[in-house]
Amino acid sequence: MQEILSRIKNCGVIPVIKIDDAGDAVPLCKALAAGGLFAAEITFRTGAAEESIRRAAAELPEMLLGAGTVLNIETAQKAADVGAKFIVSPGTNPSVVRYCTENNIAIIPGVCTPTDIEQGLSLGLTALKFFPAEAAGGLKMLRAMSAPYSQVSFMPTGGIDEKNLADYLSFKPVFACGGSWMCTAELINQKNWAEITRLSKEAVKIRDKTLC
Repeated sequence: MQEILSRIKNCGVIPVIKIDDAGDAVPLCKALAAGGLFAAEITFRTGAAEESIRRAAAELPEMLLGAGTVLNIETAQKAADVGAKFIVSPGTNPSVVRYCTENNIAIIPGVCTPTDIEQGLSLGLTALKFFPAEAAGGLKMLRAMSAPYSQVSFMPTGGIDEKNLADYLSFKPVFACGGSWMCTAELINQKNWAEITRLSKEAVKIRDKTLC
């Protein structure tokens, strides 16, 4: 689990993807990788998620693939079975967290209050997703909320884009940011892989400039 979290931290920017057609999974992940992003969270917001992870995991072993919007144990199991290396959820469901930790699957559940953080800590987690980041108060909220929890690191997701990415990454407790601006539904549906690669490169430039 720690190895996976380290790889996520090294990537710094995790594309959050909603795929309607599993046939788009491999070319999309290739476009992200061409831009320097070698990790992705494929969300279970569509029926194509499971097959998308399966295809991308089989074709692109260098990509670190995660499953997002995981709301129950069944989905977590399906995701892991087809190649997902980490699980992300919008909230903190103790049963899902326990299943993942018992099966050595990295999980980053969502939090947006101190009570959520303490629930995560009680489950043995110190890497949590701050969600929905901008709607929940943004970086100002995260600074205030995280102050008592020096042992916890966060992956803000929700409203992150090229305009505020550097601000979030500059905050020491942030180990990565999730976002979909480089792979929007419109770009995916248009199969505009070149633009996805360009936006990915821009994200990598922001990351490298911020963290150097």
